Amino acid sequence: MELQSLYYALAVILVLVGIAGVILPALPGLPLVFAGMLLAAWAGDFQQIGWVTLVILGLLTLLSVGVDFFATLIGAKRVGASKKALLGAVLGTFAGLFFGPIGLFAGPFVGALLGELWHGREIGQAAKVGLGTWLGILLGTVLKLGLAFAMLGLFAFAWFV
Repeated sequence: MELQSLYYALAVILVLVGIAGVILPALPGLPLVFAGMLLAAWAGDFQQIGWVTLVILGLLTLLSVGVDFFATLIGAKRVGASKKALLGAVLGTFAGLFFGPIGLFAGPFVGALLGELWHGREIGQAAKVGLGTWLGILLGTVLKLGLAFAMLGLFAFAWFV
């Protein structure tokens, strides 16, 4: 097997793991997608993918980090989340990894809810904060998926045109 083919295969693996990482919080999703695209560009001696495309892809990757942070923060702050709720949402997200898709879905909500209860809030307010935090995380995930597919589209366009 040619070494260049090995690089391309590794690039595809990085992109696929990165797309999974957009949904799974333990993986740095779009940075892995970008790393795979950069590897593919390098393996092809930057013939199909030039520096302009790579700069745009890098900026989209940086934007994704901001989107992730601000979507969660905005969702939580709109409902008056405490710092303990935000910490709970993060811990709940990671704990949810061990419970499959249901854990990924419920972990941030349960974590934020428990964080608010720990903060001394009533159950109704804690549930509201849990839901707001969860909606922020969901919005961030949807936006990051959109960015991932925009990056893939830009990469494919640059590669084939």
